[in-house]
Amino acid sequence: MRLALEQARIARAEGEVPVGAVVVREGMVIASGFNRPIGSADPTAHAEVRALRAAGAALGNYRLNHCALYVTLEPCAMCSGAIQHARIARVVFGAADSKTGACGSVIDLFAEPRLNHHAQVHGGVLGDECGALLSDFFRERRARKDV
Repeated sequence: MRLALEQARIARAEGEVPVGAVVVREGMVIASGFNRPIGSADPTAHAEVRALRAAGAALGNYRLNHCALYVTLEPCAMCSGAIQHARIARVVFGAADSKTGACGSVIDLFAEPRLNHHAQVHGGVLGDECGALLSDFFRERRARKDV
């Protein structure tokens, strides 16, 4: 999760919402990503999607069986769908997202029995640190009034 936090700090430095993600397989980092929807003018450029794309390219396969995804913020529905399609085995997130979280905060797509893939999900890992990074970012933006 510390590596995902490093990715989140890169996003923050670029003026993006500070979310970072890392894909790990057999204890080795395969790929990483950070939020970049603003800079890339791409609404799908969330940290998780960018990390999944990079992992698929690195492994030469869109199926990321036996991989874990570490992400600083609970994935949204879009990212959860991508995680399911990639067949990620385990999702570990830091801060819960009470507005768009799709791992239990708003909905839980990984517990939906009608879907064919169910990753193990573990939340709250370094949650305070991940949450503080996000809270500080939005507090600073509100103070600048450019939200």
